[in-house]
Amino acid sequence: RFDLSALDVLRATFPAGTLSGAPKIRALEIIDGDVMQVVPSQRLTAPFAARPIDLYRALRCLNPSPYMYLLELGDFEVVGASPEILTRAEDGEVTVRPIAGTRRRGADEAEDAALEADLLADPKERAEHLMLIDLGRNDVGRVAAIGSVRVTDQMAVEHYSHVMHIVSNVVGRLRFDLSALDVLRATFPAGTLSGAPKIRALEIIDGTAVIKDGYLHVQAGGGIVHDSEPQAEWEETMNKARGMIRAVELAEKGLDAADGIPER
Repeated sequence: RFDLSALDVLRATFPAGTLSGAPKIRALEIIDGDVMQVVPSQRLTAPFAARPIDLYRALRCLNPSPYMYLLELGDFEVVGASPEILTRAEDGEVTVRPIAGTRRRGADEAEDAALEADLLADPKERAEHLMLIDLGRNDVGRVAAIGSVRVTDQMAVEHYSHVMHIVSNVVGRLRFDLSALDVLRATFPAGTLSGAPKIRALEIIDGTAVIKDGYLHVQAGGGIVHDSEPQAEWEETMNKARGMIRAVELAEKGLDAADGIPER
C-alpha cells in the first residue's frame, strides 16, 4: 500500500515498522506516567525543484481540504492542506474540533464502509478520541462562561481524499471580558498535534525536533499511547502523508500529468 517510488530519494525519519529511538523513549515516558499521549511526527524529505505555488495547486487538485495555505516566509515556504481548525471565535462562541482516529480510504464504497466500521469499533482509537475531547473541553473551558461548554457532533467520521477521521465538536460561550486572542492563547497548539497533558507533551516533542535546510519536508504524525502498535502507527503517518506525496509528484511533473497519478 505504501509505494513511494514516485520520490526515489524520499527519506523518512523512522523506517517502516519501527518504534525505536525517540518514539520508544516517548512510549517509556507514557508508561512512567509523564503523559497519557504524545504526538511525535516523522519527516519525509526530498529535493524539490518545482515552485511552491505549483505544489499548492497540485495539492488543491489531489487533496482539497477545508483549510489550505501557501505561506511565503522569506527564505522558505510552507504549503499545507488541513481538515482541522485550531479554534474559532465567532459571534461570541468558541469552537474546537478535535480530529483523532484515522484509517486510509478504501478502494471502493464497500471497503470504505468496512474501514469506517473498523475505525469506530477500535477501542484504542475511541479511547484516544475521548481523551482529546476532554482536552478540548478543558481548553474551551478556560475562556468560556461557566456551564456553557458542550460537545456536539460527537465521534462522527469525515472522509477526505486519502484518509478518514473521527471528528467531534466542542463549543462554549466566550466570556464577555475575553477576546479572540485569549482564545488562541488557551487553545494553541491543538491537543491532537501535541498530546496530553499538553505542556509536558510539548516538552517531550520539543526535545526531538530535527531541522534540515535545502529540502522539501513533509511532516506526518500520529498519537502514541501505552498500547500503540509500531506498524499501525507507521502506517497512519504514511496514510496522512500520501496526499502530499502525490501532490509533490504532480508538481514536479506538471499539472497536466494529473490523469496519470492515482487518487489514493
